[in-house]
Amino acid sequence: MTVATQSLDLLAINTIRTLAIDGVQKANSGHPGAPMGAAPMAYTLWTRFLRHAPTRPDWPDRDRFVLSAGHASMLLYSLLHLTGYDVSLDDLKAFRQWGSKTPGHPEFGLTPGVEASTGPLGQGFANAVGMAIAERRLAFEFNQPGHDIIDHWTYTLCSDGDLQEGIASEAAALAGHLRLGKLIALYDDNRIQLDGPTSMAWSEDVLARFAAYPWHTQRVEDGNDIEAIARAIEAAREDPRPSIIAVRTHIGFGSPNRQDTQKAHGQPLGADEVRLVKEAYGWDPDREFYVPDEAASLFREAVSAGEALVDAWEEELAAYASDFPDLAAELRRRLAGKLADGWDKVLKSYPVGEEVATRNASQDAIQALAVPVPELFGGAADLSESNLTDIKGAPEFQADEPGRNIRFGVREHAMGGTANGIAYHGAFIPYAGTFLTFSDYMRGSVRLAALSGLHVVYVWTHDSVGLGEDGPTHQPVEHYAALRAIPNLWFVRPGDANEAAAAWAIALERGAESPSGPVGLSLTRQKLPTLPGTAEHAREGLRRGGYVLREASGGAESIKMILIGTGSELQLAFGAAEALEREGVPSRVVSLPCWELFDRQDVAYQESVLPPGVRKRVSVEAGVSLGWERWVGDEGAIVGLDHFGASAPAGTIFEKFGFTVDRVTGVARDVLAGKVHGPIPTLEPGHLPAPRGGHPTLPAGDPGVERSSGTDPGHS
Repeated sequence: MTVATQSLDLLAINTIRTLAIDGVQKANSGHPGAPMGAAPMAYTLWTRFLRHAPTRPDWPDRDRFVLSAGHASMLLYSLLHLTGYDVSLDDLKAFRQWGSKTPGHPEFGLTPGVEASTGPLGQGFANAVGMAIAERRLAFEFNQPGHDIIDHWTYTLCSDGDLQEGIASEAAALAGHLRLGKLIALYDDNRIQLDGPTSMAWSEDVLARFAAYPWHTQRVEDGNDIEAIARAIEAAREDPRPSIIAVRTHIGFGSPNRQDTQKAHGQPLGADEVRLVKEAYGWDPDREFYVPDEAASLFREAVSAGEALVDAWEEELAAYASDFPDLAAELRRRLAGKLADGWDKVLKSYPVGEEVATRNASQDAIQALAVPVPELFGGAADLSESNLTDIKGAPEFQADEPGRNIRFGVREHAMGGTANGIAYHGAFIPYAGTFLTFSDYMRGSVRLAALSGLHVVYVWTHDSVGLGEDGPTHQPVEHYAALRAIPNLWFVRPGDANEAAAAWAIALERGAESPSGPVGLSLTRQKLPTLPGTAEHAREGLRRGGYVLREASGGAESIKMILIGTGSELQLAFGAAEALEREGVPSRVVSLPCWELFDRQDVAYQESVLPPGVRKRVSVEAGVSLGWERWVGDEGAIVGLDHFGASAPAGTIFEKFGFTVDRVTGVARDVLAGKVHGPIPTLEPGHLPAPRGGHPTLPAGDPGVERSSGTDPGHS
């Protein structure tokens, strides 16, 4: 390498650094230190290895770069601007400002070239694992001899904080087991976190941990040595395992007073320090957002190089289409995110009275959809036999065969982040299964899927106290309300097998939405009767989030009572309506499985289902009452469960807590008489916290406390 080239490299690196510094300083908010230290490794990756196309950021076979250390967003924005993406200098100047495409942390879908919404630490790392899984599976499905139409790498830049988060450990262990050799992590090993030196909270040998996963590990001692960094990336690309390269960097590099301190991490350097840093770089301290012509020319080589890559790939795709026309057409369909014609004709219809757990109906749907929707791809967190998520007859996704059933292991957090990565990658509809109560362990990933508009399906089974003997640790109570609180998540609680099939239909249809988003299916372990009317009305009713399942005997004009139910309690609303009709009270039954979809309907439709003139209403759902007041109004009552459950057979629990047709009917009578409104206490108080040093004192008649694992394998 000549001296001139060395100088040009340094000029380009300092351009990245100063753009990041200036962006943070102008916003008076942000994280300058990480971009200053990590710029050389990012520069090396982006100019020597990363195959990308700035004018075609959606090119399917591009390498993926995930900035897991999302606080270093100005590093990424600077690279995107310099290499020719649609990120202008004015966008850099608008860092963290209203309406800009350069928010505080990277957001997928907002900024061209951003592959994932990162910020919550560790999420991007797990996303990268998902992207690598998707690349391997897609290549397995479509590559043919002489045609490697899918062949790209996934890179992630991660920080100490990313690797301290448990999600990264879970995801790394999975990646090592699967030998995802086209995944490379660059670890910004600067030994500083927000509170101070990492030694305050961290003394492990990170590379030894990753070697045990097992990953290929390397260390670069000087984070400014771009040749050493390049050699390490080359070595990583030669190893069949996933690779991590620990690059020893200096946070706030070049800052006379803040380098290697937490003061460089999460706050602007300040005007005086910015001048000192620029002087240390040999930069004009009076110039802001300065891009030297030589550096601009170097970085903009990515534009022509990227266009050449895309042209070559499209020529290869044309040759592939000539040799394998059906595969090429299928690949184009999947990359476009369009479902095949007639995909939903395979969904099963269930006759009235047949008793089916909605988890079993979900399994029927997955199995039926597996053929017309080959992009359906997922698994469960060591609960496939309980969640019933396997595609029967399909192989597992393993290191030696990238099959269709993913074994995530007991790793809900990583499962959520990995599923997001598969969705970010494209050409798949990922799904992830666990017990509903353990959705807590993946909530951060669910939230980011909703924020990013990712088409992910969650198969959450054992969705109430109806799971029975496993007890309150496994019985979701507050989860319906908590998940309904996440914007852009469709939480669907089907009331019988036909509604479960319809729920899968809307879950897949959501991919056509723009923006899209995740769908959570809340499914029962226990069998439920198939109700009259669902075979005819559930498909359209689920699309609207709620519908009239059973009309009052005298029609809409005669309604005296509206009973609203979801999930396993829909049958109670139906039974109570029949009982009230026998007493001469015309009663309508409304199924309301997805509040979010119902809320999107126009007022005319909502009022056709819940007429404002009918104020006597009762809702029934085996979860906290929070939120139901919106649908029952000030003259209605809520039969809910505002405490934890208990360990006993499901039938016993429902009887003790008062989730029976007789109880719901009685509450409805009291509402009609004006005796009650609002949340109705259960018959028994349910699980009580144990006094310190002893066991809970249970009231007479309370369900027993003997624990049983029940009949399901899994988390018991």
